Amino acid sequence: MPELMQFILSGVTVGAVYALVALGFTIIYNASDVVNFAQGEFVMLGGMVTVFLHDAGQPLPLAALIAIVAVALTGIILNKLAIEPARKAPVVSLIIITIGASIFIRGVTQNVFDKQLHRFPAFSGDQPIIVFGATILPQSLWVIAGAVLVFTALWLFFTRTLTGKAVLATSNNRLAAQLVGINTNWVMALSFALSAAIGALAGILMTPITMTGYDIGIALALKGFAAAMLGGMGNPKGALVGGLLLGIFEALSAGFISSQYKDAVAFIVILAVLFMMPQGLFGRTFTDRV
Repeated sequence: MPELMQFILSGVTVGAVYALVALGFTIIYNASDVVNFAQGEFVMLGGMVTVFLHDAGQPLPLAALIAIVAVALTGIILNKLAIEPARKAPVVSLIIITIGASIFIRGVTQNVFDKQLHRFPAFSGDQPIIVFGATILPQSLWVIAGAVLVFTALWLFFTRTLTGKAVLATSNNRLAAQLVGINTNWVMALSFALSAAIGALAGILMTPITMTGYDIGIALALKGFAAAMLGGMGNPKGALVGGLLLGIFEALSAGFISSQYKDAVAFIVILAVLFMMPQGLFGRTFTDRV
């Protein structure tokens, strides 16, 4: 029982990170129908910028705040320089652009910072907490709480605010949204800023546990995408549940089968979802009228 609980707690911690990445995917997808594979680099930048600002003498809360703002601006720049000029291109072309942006960001980060792994102190110390015979770090609780709070904020944003509904309207029909007075360019910029800020927050929360480096973004983007697909692309609730489930699947497979197969779980999930339920757990089924 303690062993199983340990795997579950570890899986929930990692899954909360995947959920935050998936929530970032959700925002961009809801605004533009584009899958932004640079989302993992936003996570990496959040951790890296915080580490180097903290090492330079800035208090950790201030370093984290500056990192979130800086990464949000990076998201806006990505939209302005890469996505907006190709707005009328096919969706596949836009996805390829985000992959290219991911490679570019990773290369710049490698040259501006370094190739080493880094971490900063945990927010509440490193004394483990005992839960039913298993242990969990206080920082893990920060990660889980962060995922739940971001999910709640996004759910309220999309369902209770005019701006959130404008994002959904822009996704459904960009031209119709413009005709009713929605500034779709501003909506896109806001969506990329929010997505990047959430990614940066994920990077900040996870760095004391897993450390960060210039090359962690690829795996996080793929697993965040798998979580979003599992839950239903574009659905915040699905992103949260999908991330947690994917993290638990990984932890259980590593614990009971082999850690060598842990990273393969995300790809198995993607294939299973595409073949058996393309709309995901909470996605909507669409029908076309002829």
